[in-house]
Amino acid sequence: MEQRPNYITPAGYAALKAEYDHLLGTERPAIVEVVSWAAGNGDRSENGDYLYGRKRMREIDRRLGFLARRMKAAKVVDPARAEDRGRVFFGATVTIADVDDNQRTVTIVGDDETDATSGRIGWHAPLARALKGAAVGDLRTVDLPAGPREYEVLAIAYPAG
Repeated sequence: MEQRPNYITPAGYAALKAEYDHLLGTERPAIVEVVSWAAGNGDRSENGDYLYGRKRMREIDRRLGFLARRMKAAKVVDPARAEDRGRVFFGATVTIADVDDNQRTVTIVGDDETDATSGRIGWHAPLARALKGAAVGDLRTVDLPAGPREYEVLAIAYPAG
């Protein structure tokens, strides 16, 4: 199975790497120590520290595997180096308005960096897919669960490079 590239900003990649390093270098060794101590206390079937520690270790190992796969598939794209700053591509901050003139500003980032409350939407989100390649003044229709909605691109910005 071929995995599609995981486009990500340099800051997003650094956040994934920091989480991986923290789990591997700090949390996992601490849990291993607790589990070793709890195992030495005797009956493991009713030992809460042992059972919780083993469960937490499985969670950490699962998350480490996920992070390793995401980082391996990552293709770091620096939006500050965008060549065509007049169109919407990965890393663009876009101001849009709907037909009711409600304005909204979104930044298109990697799927691992999304945060809807701060306006960071994933590259594969319906709105981001609709905006790809758009220029200022373009109208784009987005298929939403409530039905299609049309947006006009008002401004496009990229980080300074």
